Amino acid sequence: MQDFIKQIEECKNLNELESLRILVLGKKGKLTEQFAKLRNLDAESKKELASTLNAQKEEFNQAYAKKFKILEQESLNEKMKENIFNFTYFDKNAQNGALHPVMSTMDKIIEYFVSLNFSVEKGPLIEDDFHNFEALNLPKSHPARDMQDTFYFKDKRLLRTHTSPVQIRTMLKQKPPIRMITPGAVFRRDFDLTHTPMFHQVEGLVVENGQKVSFANLKSILEDFLHHMFGDVKIRFRPSFFPFTEPSAEVDISCVFCKGCGCRVCKNTTWLEVLGCGVVDPNVYGFVGYKNVSGYAFGLGVERFAMLLHQIPDLRSLFEGDLRLLEQFR
Repeated sequence: MQDFIKQIEECKNLNELESLRILVLGKKGKLTEQFAKLRNLDAESKKELASTLNAQKEEFNQAYAKKFKILEQESLNEKMKENIFNFTYFDKNAQNGALHPVMSTMDKIIEYFVSLNFSVEKGPLIEDDFHNFEALNLPKSHPARDMQDTFYFKDKRLLRTHTSPVQIRTMLKQKPPIRMITPGAVFRRDFDLTHTPMFHQVEGLVVENGQKVSFANLKSILEDFLHHMFGDVKIRFRPSFFPFTEPSAEVDISCVFCKGCGCRVCKNTTWLEVLGCGVVDPNVYGFVGYKNVSGYAFGLGVERFAMLLHQIPDLRSLFEGDLRLLEQFR
């Protein structure tokens, strides 16, 4: 056994050490063969030989473990030397990166409303039917549910189709006054020039006690917001329908691509729809237990705003990772 201990000490790498272990303790190893002889011995001889062999095995294992630890560390040191980080690989002309245009647009939107004392609220991406639909005045039979193109799970939960459920959750846990925005990702079954299955929204909600809030308040703040985002553009409010607001409106700005001449993006109408809004429907207050309150809500798609701000004609190009496009936003 002392010869094997000496050989362990002379091993120069883990492969040699493993070969020696197999030679001694493998299926056909030297020590394994000695253990096999025990079956043919009487009880006294078997006990004596087994004691000797176990001692030898223990001695070998201790020496092996000690040498293995040393060689393993040496191997790791060699690998670290081979893979040492070479700072000369960096291009001296490399430029700084920048936020993705969608994220920088969202930051600009959030900064505006935070400056007006709006809080920023967040909620779960996976929602239940009550918060995503029913509490927003969309009962199970409501035809407006078909507009959502929802991703459902087998347990009847769903990927939220808008950030409005965060407004419901906020109203359920606190009393008015509320002045909040809810930025975040939402999901719908849609994909074309101006839609993607996953996109980002910023929705806003203002609720006050009594009848202090009117559509005029909503109109005033949105006009100022849109001028902040797009500069000197024309703005118009068109009557529309949303289950959770009444009255409701869609808001358009004059086309930032064609400047009123007509183009493919605005479909030659010279107007671009940018957001929806309205006075909160009283039915919504019933679901959260509010009484004698008034408020308004609005919602917008961040990707659409990014497209218009940077005059990108195809929404999908924002997600294709094309550096020729993205490096322009440094």
